[in-house]
Amino acid sequence: MWIPTEHEKYGVVIASFRGTVPYGLSLEIGDTVQILEKCDGWYRGFALKNPNIKGIFPSSYVHLKNACVKNKGQFEMVIPTEDSVITEMTSTLRDWGTMWKQLYVRNEGDLFHRLWHIMNEILDLRRQVLVGHLTHDRMKDVKRHITARLDWGNEQLGLDLVPRKEYAMVDPEDISITELYRLMEHRHRKKDTPVQASSHHLFVQMKSLMCSNLGEELEVIFSLFDSKENRPISERFFLRLNRNGLPKAPDKPERHCSLFVDLGSSELRKDIYITVHIIRIGRMGAGEKKNACSVQYRRPFGCAVLSIADLLTGETKDDLILKVYMCNTESEWYQIHENIIKKLNARYNLTGSNAGLAVSLQLLHGDIEQIRREYSSVFSHGVSITRKLGFSNIIMPGEMRNDLYITIERGEFEKGGKSVARNVEVTMFIVDSSGQTLKDFISFGSGEPPASEYHSFVLYHNNSPRWSELLKLPIPVDKFRGAHIRFEFRHCSTKEKGEKKLFGFSFVPLMQEDGRTLPDGTHELIVHKCEENTNLQDTTRYLKLPFSKGIFLGNNNQAMKATKESFCITSFLCSTKLTQNGDMLDLLKWRTHPDKITGCLSKLKEIDGSEIVKFLQDTLDTLFGILDENSQKYGSKVFDSLVHIINLLQDSKFHHFKPVMDTYIESHFAGALAYRDLIKVLKWYVDRITEAERQEHIQEVLKAQEYIFKYIVQSRRLFSLATGGQNEEEFRCCIQELLMSVRFFLSQESKGSGALSQSQAVFLSSFPAVYSELLKLFDVREVANLVQDTLGSLPTILHVDDSLQAIKLQCIGKTVESQLYTNPDSRYILLPVVLHHLHIHLQEQKDLIMCARILSNVFCLIKKNSSEKSVLEEIDVIVASLLDILLRTILEITSRPQPSSSAMRFQFQDVTGEFVACLLSLLRQMTDRHYQQLLDSFNTKEELRDFLLQIFTVFRILIRPEMFPKDWTVMRLVANNVIITTVLYLSDALRKNFLNENFDYKIWDSYFYLAVIFINQLCLQLEMFTPSKKKKVLEKYGDMRVTMGCEIFSMWQNLGEHKLHFIPALIGPFLEVTLIPQPDLRNVMIPIFHDMMDWEQRRSGNFKQVEAKLIDKLDSLMSEGKGDETYRELFNSIIPLFGPYPSLLKKIERETWRESGVSLIATVTRLMERLLDYRDCMKMGEVDGKKIGCTVSLLNFYKTELNKEEMYIRYIHKLYDLHLKAQNFTEAAYTLLLYDELLEWSDRPLREFLTYPMQTEWQRKEHLHLTIIQNFDRGKCWENGIILCRKIAEQYESYYDYRNLSKMRMMEASLYDKIMDQQRLEPEFFRVGFYGKKFPFFLRNKEFVCRGHDYERLEAFQQRMLNEFPHAIAMQHANQPDETIFQAEAQYLQIYAVTPIPESQEVLQREGVPDNIKSFYKVNHIWKFRYDRPFHKGTKDKENEFKSLWVERTSLYLVQSLPGISRWFEVEKREVVEMSPLENAIEVLENKNQQLKTLISQCQTRQMQNINPLTMCLNGVIDAAVNGGVSRYQEAFFVKEYILSHPEDGEKIARLRELMLEQAQILEFGLAVHEKFVPQDMRPLHKKLVDQFFVMKSSLGIQEFSACMQASPVHFPNGSPRVCRNSAPASVSPDGTRVIPRRSPLSYPAVNRYSSSSLSSQASAEVSNITGQSESSDEVFNMQPSPSTSSLSSTHSASPNVTSSAPSSARASPLLSDKHKHSRENSCLSPRERPCSAIYPTPVEPSQRMLFNHIGDGALPRSDPNLSAPEKAVNPTPSSWSLDSGKEAKNMSDSGKLISPPVPPRPTQTASPARHTTSVSPSPAGRSPLKGSVQSFTPSPVEYHSPGLISNSPVLSGSYSSGISSLSRCSTSETSGFENQVNEQSAPLPVPVPVPVPVPVPSYGGEEPVRKESKTPPPYSVYERTLRRPVPLPHSLSIPVTSEPPALPPKPLAARSSHLENGARRTDPGPRPRPLPRKVSQL
Repeated sequence: MWIPTEHEKYGVVIASFRGTVPYGLSLEIGDTVQILEKCDGWYRGFALKNPNIKGIFPSSYVHLKNACVKNKGQFEMVIPTEDSVITEMTSTLRDWGTMWKQLYVRNEGDLFHRLWHIMNEILDLRRQVLVGHLTHDRMKDVKRHITARLDWGNEQLGLDLVPRKEYAMVDPEDISITELYRLMEHRHRKKDTPVQASSHHLFVQMKSLMCSNLGEELEVIFSLFDSKENRPISERFFLRLNRNGLPKAPDKPERHCSLFVDLGSSELRKDIYITVHIIRIGRMGAGEKKNACSVQYRRPFGCAVLSIADLLTGETKDDLILKVYMCNTESEWYQIHENIIKKLNARYNLTGSNAGLAVSLQLLHGDIEQIRREYSSVFSHGVSITRKLGFSNIIMPGEMRNDLYITIERGEFEKGGKSVARNVEVTMFIVDSSGQTLKDFISFGSGEPPASEYHSFVLYHNNSPRWSELLKLPIPVDKFRGAHIRFEFRHCSTKEKGEKKLFGFSFVPLMQEDGRTLPDGTHELIVHKCEENTNLQDTTRYLKLPFSKGIFLGNNNQAMKATKESFCITSFLCSTKLTQNGDMLDLLKWRTHPDKITGCLSKLKEIDGSEIVKFLQDTLDTLFGILDENSQKYGSKVFDSLVHIINLLQDSKFHHFKPVMDTYIESHFAGALAYRDLIKVLKWYVDRITEAERQEHIQEVLKAQEYIFKYIVQSRRLFSLATGGQNEEEFRCCIQELLMSVRFFLSQESKGSGALSQSQAVFLSSFPAVYSELLKLFDVREVANLVQDTLGSLPTILHVDDSLQAIKLQCIGKTVESQLYTNPDSRYILLPVVLHHLHIHLQEQKDLIMCARILSNVFCLIKKNSSEKSVLEEIDVIVASLLDILLRTILEITSRPQPSSSAMRFQFQDVTGEFVACLLSLLRQMTDRHYQQLLDSFNTKEELRDFLLQIFTVFRILIRPEMFPKDWTVMRLVANNVIITTVLYLSDALRKNFLNENFDYKIWDSYFYLAVIFINQLCLQLEMFTPSKKKKVLEKYGDMRVTMGCEIFSMWQNLGEHKLHFIPALIGPFLEVTLIPQPDLRNVMIPIFHDMMDWEQRRSGNFKQVEAKLIDKLDSLMSEGKGDETYRELFNSIIPLFGPYPSLLKKIERETWRESGVSLIATVTRLMERLLDYRDCMKMGEVDGKKIGCTVSLLNFYKTELNKEEMYIRYIHKLYDLHLKAQNFTEAAYTLLLYDELLEWSDRPLREFLTYPMQTEWQRKEHLHLTIIQNFDRGKCWENGIILCRKIAEQYESYYDYRNLSKMRMMEASLYDKIMDQQRLEPEFFRVGFYGKKFPFFLRNKEFVCRGHDYERLEAFQQRMLNEFPHAIAMQHANQPDETIFQAEAQYLQIYAVTPIPESQEVLQREGVPDNIKSFYKVNHIWKFRYDRPFHKGTKDKENEFKSLWVERTSLYLVQSLPGISRWFEVEKREVVEMSPLENAIEVLENKNQQLKTLISQCQTRQMQNINPLTMCLNGVIDAAVNGGVSRYQEAFFVKEYILSHPEDGEKIARLRELMLEQAQILEFGLAVHEKFVPQDMRPLHKKLVDQFFVMKSSLGIQEFSACMQASPVHFPNGSPRVCRNSAPASVSPDGTRVIPRRSPLSYPAVNRYSSSSLSSQASAEVSNITGQSESSDEVFNMQPSPSTSSLSSTHSASPNVTSSAPSSARASPLLSDKHKHSRENSCLSPRERPCSAIYPTPVEPSQRMLFNHIGDGALPRSDPNLSAPEKAVNPTPSSWSLDSGKEAKNMSDSGKLISPPVPPRPTQTASPARHTTSVSPSPAGRSPLKGSVQSFTPSPVEYHSPGLISNSPVLSGSYSSGISSLSRCSTSETSGFENQVNEQSAPLPVPVPVPVPVPVPSYGGEEPVRKESKTPPPYSVYERTLRRPVPLPHSLSIPVTSEPPALPPKPLAARSSHLENGARRTDPGPRPRPLPRKVSQL
């Protein structure tokens, strides 16, 4: 039986439980569980991370923990009873755990590892706390470490800042909001601004001395030197090195590491240096022999210096090598460091051994305790401490020091009868009063233990040596008296014995007889001569002698002779016990000399402060002793001395002695009567203030009043204790009188000089410190009244100087912070005074920072839950006095511009935050009664209205995100709780006072606006929080959004007919609220929309306004990033907003206006889908196709469905920016053209919009034109730019703006130059299918054609698409997917390359047009694309596979042409047609023939720099034919069985035969041309080709061409050739003479499929693949010409001479495996595997053929009755830049339906330099077939006069240099049948040609054939195809119709008759409709 648990309430899971039993609860190790019931070893409960799921689990899996239960019963809450830090740690680590894993996923490795370390550290610390064995201090330390780490982690992970007090989290409900703000601010500041350390320390570690020839031990002495003051500022760090230059005691780090402590910030400057002096210990001369002398001397070795500024970067200077210098003359050793610093190079140089000193240096910041904690390893290993010289900046009481510093300066000695100067060594001893030498009191420096004697270093042969060696003598005080220092001087011999001979001594006593120590300064000591063997142990013999020049002891002056010898030392005492000051000693011994008391008291002010504080207690005892002795006589003097000492302690140096004085007052002070004198003198001073001329001394007295009162109070207490409280009244009167004097002085106004106000300021600043003293003697109320009277007596007029006002406010501030104010009784008395002053200052907006601080303190004392009467009364007072001014202040400071400097900005934010916290505190404290009183206090509705508007505005400011730092969620939630509570109170006032006849729109609007932004705050969106954080917020505050939503609904319902005022203004805000995924909130808000629609319908009969506003707002909300996957799921149902909640839709369906309502909902749904896609795409980082495609989709939606011009234009510019970012300049230009189209050339003014200034429509259109031209130029789309140049030039011309016209014409000219001179890459095109439901809406289950980037191949494109859609699966076949793929919950990508089919052929077929121009027309304005897939139908003939080889050709038609506003457009229509094997054969031969013609023509016109391409092409065709090339076609199609079984193919068979014969003709002529140009070394190859050609002819059954053709030599009747209009310059015959280009079998424009682009030696063998003569059709399968841009491998693989000329034969591909060869399913997509359409080209139209005579009579060949002429017309088209060039024809079935093939893939051959893919569009008009006689080929090219070759354009121009082939682009012109007749008849024909019979051919649109002018089409058609696309396109680029055709050769863009051309092609669309009504006229 399940029993509710009593004690087992809370536990932690210690083993994971899978929950496999019925009702089992799955638990993971570490989960916390709340237990509800128990039964037989099982618990029932829930995991705290998911409280909604309850279940059972074994009790053994849970470790129980102590917890207390709140709200026992159904909704009980369990709180663990453990340390709050532990609880926080546990929950924080849980939150971090999930985020930590995410860091790994996001690849943020650095933070991942750092966080891992921190988490481990926290777990270790947590263990220490849980064990509970820590001391109190250690526990505090551990908690400090824990909280520091928690805060660091929270900051790194972007989590909230946690307010803490004493390391524990603070509940915001338990403290006032001002206190909460301070805690947050403190933690935030701590995080942001590290406190500047005032104390610094230098860590020095000696590594080694690197020197080539050491061999002697060394002493190294470090110290700090101030070069500005020329003195050392630190003691010395002394260490010894061994003979190898390494520290002598490496195992003792304190001997070679030191910390120079207590450097002030002022000492971190560049003129402070680290100096290193090195002394060697050894022989006198460094190079002396070893046995010369056994005695060791200290001798100078070298010096190094380093500026401390070099360490300020903060980096550790490990292994710093310092250069060591030596002085040139030893006598300057004492100042070598100065010379190095001053860079006096002449005085020093590098040591002879090039020594270098290796040291490690680091500057540490912070006080010494902090350093000990942070660098504990340094201290634990051991480090010596090197102090500053003298006392540190701050002297601490209790510090015991008695250090005498002696500097051995210099000596002056006589020669002593020697010829050379002496080598003097000084030895020093300390001798006590008994004559014993003191042991171990001479310190050479830290790092070395003290010694008993000191030996100076020796300067060689120097009678005036200067040493400047500093020593420290730490002699105890008790040994100081009577002790002296003795210096002994010895001469050091350099002879063999090396003796040291004593020749003199000096001494100096440490203390004088009167008790003063040796004064600081330099002392010149007398050198007493003595014998070498004199015994100085007996001190009595010399102590009576004088020791210093000018000082004689006793009467012993008769013995002193004048001596030149002297010895100088400098002494400096640093002692807390001894003094050198006689005045100080006199004062302390005042009883011995009573007559000197007055003088001593006067001199006290001149004594150094450090001397006074050393003897502070003695001095104070002295002063009060003198006062007791004679208060009348010395009262004021003692008082002044006391004031001086008190003020001395205010100095920062002695600040720490204040506690010493406090202790003295509490424990040692005994002046029970002193209070009378002190009060009397103090009152005397206060009374004199107003009259006194000089106020300085009085101000000193006032500064000291705190301690004076302390003495007065303590004295009175001592008196009361002694006398039992006598004279109490008298004392009170004295104090009252004193304060009355004060009040009088304070109430005086300063007239003229500011001295009085300065005194008032001094008094006020120190007065609050007196309160606590008065409280010791008086009642709280008494003191409060005294203080109130005193503060109330201040003059309140505001024209007194500002400084006094500020001081007055500071005094108020200190009063509020004082102990007095904490008592409720006194607070009630003082509050009115405080509020009065605050009110004045806030009104004037002065001293706001101070006001904020005071207010904060006021509220800190009023706890939230205190419902005591006194608190409620205080709140009453504050509300009445300050609420209004507080609101005004917040409005004022938030509307000011923020200061620029960061420090000021901090202050600004602080003061705003503090005032806000004060306001929130006040509102939180207010009860119903306070609100009621407040609302009743307004006399008129206007006042109430102003107040409500003001408070609503302030609330809106508080909600701003920038009000608090982003991680202050705790503060924001508290603020929101206060705001919503207040709004609920105030909404009643709104309803009662401002409805019906009193309706006020402004105040209601302000209310709704506040409510909406309240709900939309980021910090209230609980869905974004972690589960634990969400749970905490809901428990504490609930969902405040729902509360506010209900309030909005309630207020809206109250509005009644006034609702109309808010339609449509509130639609946007309310829509924003409904976008929040909170079901309750939506349920509340959505009915408001129905209400709005209903009211709008009533008012205007429709709800257009609602619709417009709804759509605008949706867009702006999406762009702000509202909405996410949750919304998408919600919106996928019937309507995004209202879908899950049927209330609205049902309501709408019941209305009369249901249709328009439902339609609106549907529109909004579709818009929403697009907007969500758009927003999701925009979240990505870099610009990709997805972003652009999405923007295009949205842009079109706004244009076509919503007709919202402004939004449309906005998205045009967003798309433009995306294109620019992605460097899609052409697309950017087309995009901007959409906006340009909406504008006219008019002077209508336009408003400022987006980035455009206010300007006329003409100016904006001009600006747009120039920008578009610039982008077309950058995108190398120069033809488009030319059109716009002309447009704008016309405008300039019409305005006679010739300056700009000239510039525009020059720009146009430059574009023409670029067309001719610059290389343009032709892009590849790829078809991409997006299948599956996981794609965005605008892509889902659609197919697109995409224009690739430059140089982008299929593999690269495929990879790019997979990167954009990382979850997509690439499909490995080209078949159309089935329904299962469409409906799959996945993403499938199907990608393959397609061939562009240009629509216009005119330029491409025109002869003489350079390839540079044609290349544009091949890849621009492409609507149609093709893809071919070969397959076998029926049984496959292994002997000849061509019999069954079919091609499936897929044509794709786009919704818009490429390029356009996007790199990809959707496929609108796809058509599939199958081509028979015979048609394939025809297409292959046509392509090969065209290629041969092109190469021959180029060779004739000398466009080829070498003949290799032609050679290889001829070789490939002839050799392949010999080996069985075209004979395979004969075997397949010319056999009787085929002809009988395919009677309908008769015409095609004839055509194939004709092409074979034509090929033979071409080859013969080609061989003739080849012979003319072939180089000598290739003659044998040529001969072989000729021989093989005859073999080939015989294999075709052709013996002589004369059998079927008559030779017809060419004659020029008038001596010059006549050229028809469309022809190119005449071809050159092999012998160099010009001949007329005529239509002959060679002159028919066939489709060229291949460029010659390989230099492979196997070309001839491989060419059989192309001509079809191969062993197996497998090879054919593998030739995969591609529409892609060229692979530029040629630039690496071939020389420039041959790069562009290899024949197409080089492009066979490796064989496919059998399983892939012929299967339709496996037609793969990669270039290696893709099938080829080059071998299956479109049949040539009969109208362009001439048949050989032997085929039949002069009748036309029979054609396929199923094909119309346009389908069969072969229109040579531009090649795209590719390794193969193919021309393909556009086929049309009899129904006129277009069928186009997929693009053939490209081959894998990489050695080929260039590719060309050319494509064909339908012929614009039917063409009449021509029939003419065919000339026979004569045997010799010389005799042959009439080649029918039409010269091609110079296609090689510009190609050789770049290494890119542009070969085989067909340039034969296209002429209609009519025109051809005219041309041919008008020319004098040399031979009779039968007149062709025109045959009517159905045109494209089914109309009668229209006569076609030979015009060049415009560079692109920006108008859409009218048969399919009614959507208007930019008209800026369309050309107006002109009747005159352009002159020939035509300009690329001059074709103004494009509309005439179009007429032949499609029905005239009529006048071009405007795309949008011009309603947004100002855009």
